Amino acid sequence: MDDDVLTTLKLLIIGESGVGKSSLLLRFTDDTFDPDQSATIGVDFKVKTIAIDGNKAKLAIWDTAGQERFRTLTPSYYRGAQGVILVYDVTKRDTFTKLENWLNELETYTTRNDIVKMLVGNKIDRDDHEVDRNEGLKFARKHSMLFIEASAKTKDGVQCAFEELVEKILQTPGLWESENQGQKVRLGAQEQGSGRACGGYCSIP
Repeated sequence: MDDDVLTTLKLLIIGESGVGKSSLLLRFTDDTFDPDQSATIGVDFKVKTIAIDGNKAKLAIWDTAGQERFRTLTPSYYRGAQGVILVYDVTKRDTFTKLENWLNELETYTTRNDIVKMLVGNKIDRDDHEVDRNEGLKFARKHSMLFIEASAKTKDGVQCAFEELVEKILQTPGLWESENQGQKVRLGAQEQGSGRACGGYCSIP
């Protein structure tokens, strides 16, 4: 039954091929990790319901192929999205430098000006980092994004990334209220911490 679901949100995961977009999604939705995860063909799609401060939100999460040959899918994929997770691989600098291209594409095709963006530096379990945490944080602040480092392999930061993104969307009524006329959202005070295990991961500019 969906009677107690406050709203349904469309979230996107974008970034270069091989950065771990599908792995992050599968860790969040199914709590699984496959080291031999194959490249996404076109678009994958998962649904998960989570509760934030007592409010249930159903998430429709779209996982996109990073390869250039699938770019024709782009416009319809971005349409109506309320939140987006941009992923780079902390062990591959080129996936970080290409984030500008993904942001440009997002601005070109998204239908909402106040879409909430979360930057995720994935694969922090690896030792061969090429992108420092402070670089990611600086880039996120420059583009008004939330930021977290994560590892789909060890689970670090994954739950937090999605929860923080959804919480921020729920705090931006114009993003979702038009589809849910008359519904009231109860957001607890930030300082209560709402019992989520986000530790010191998330940095909100």
